Amino acid sequence: MENHRICEFGKEIKKRLVDIDKTHEWLISEVREETGLYFDRSYLYKIMSGKATPSKIIASIKKILDLADSD
Repeated sequence: MENHRICEFGKEIKKRLVDIDKTHEWLISEVREETGLYFDRSYLYKIMSGKATPSKIIASIKKILDLADSD
């Protein structure tokens, strides 16, 4: 079985959600509303593990969670 690691951005997402007492489902809903794009738990996992890097969704996550732009 492949070892799935969460990348640094994924860790930032997890930490911030804990800090603001929100769930992955909440974040998914907020991103869908802001971007109008398809987004689900599987897609969020791919982003958090570094397997997908869609710029518009990542920008939305950073805005919603008030994360500093580290790029």
